[in-house]
Amino acid sequence: MDRGLTKRNIQALVKSGRLVRLRRGCYMAAAAWKKLSSDDRAFRLIHAHRHATVATGSGSGTYSHTSAARAHQLYLWEVDSLIHLTQPSNISSTSHAPDVRNHQARLEPDDVVLVGNLPVTSLERTVVDCARILPFRQGLVIAEHGLQKGASEDLMWRSIEQLIGHKGVARARKVMAHASSLSESPGETLTWYFLHKMRLPMPVQQLRVPTRNGAHRLDFAWKDIKLALEFDGRTKYFDYAPTSEVLFQERRREKALMEEGWTFIRIEWKDLFDEGRLKKRVLDAIARAEARKAA
Repeated sequence: MDRGLTKRNIQALVKSGRLVRLRRGCYMAAAAWKKLSSDDRAFRLIHAHRHATVATGSGSGTYSHTSAARAHQLYLWEVDSLIHLTQPSNISSTSHAPDVRNHQARLEPDDVVLVGNLPVTSLERTVVDCARILPFRQGLVIAEHGLQKGASEDLMWRSIEQLIGHKGVARARKVMAHASSLSESPGETLTWYFLHKMRLPMPVQQLRVPTRNGAHRLDFAWKDIKLALEFDGRTKYFDYAPTSEVLFQERRREKALMEEGWTFIRIEWKDLFDEGRLKKRVLDAIARAEARKAA
């Protein structure tokens, strides 16, 4: 409007596909929208929702659950783009658009923080709320990244105890009982979950091994038989192409570890969803490593 466009002009731009309507009064150039990842689009929709509700005087509530997780830049895996709001009073679902989910709860002052201009639940409360509503694997991905980002485990357990009687508390307890700050990517979290689910011998995470060119960390390691499992899906997950220097350093690292007697299993995202085949690969590699040790 400030640039001289009328409502009719805007409608014509939307109809022609040059503008994308995010929410009432909120638009974005279609060319820029198309370049965004699905996560970035979901986060823009949260900002659009905030802008629209403040503009109409209905901007109350705290963004929570997966919406707060997006604001805290937590890893999200297979999570929808619904907008979650927590408010002290129970508001009918008809009072918001279909993509908004309302949650009734009284938040303590420490449970609310500002991220930019968004009032969102604290990192700890966000992890707990996500663990309550998401399937175990998705909740674990968020919880482990939260711990890695410095979330207080004590505060998360305190939140769980304060939510006794609310839906999903048992699920949140299970997530927190298994969560660790050692996983450095969603792929590593899901790899740990796979090993645990398949009842395989559990390795050590992030083991530091001294070599001739310094100490190197292994994603997962069966230390006594010098077998390492490395998850190679980071670049794929983050849409990032490794440079020749990165590849050179990785080869240099692996050669140094092999000189120390280590062997490797390398897995990618697709391997995590072919569990029978992956279990056989891991068991075969463990058997070979045990045979080498005994020889």
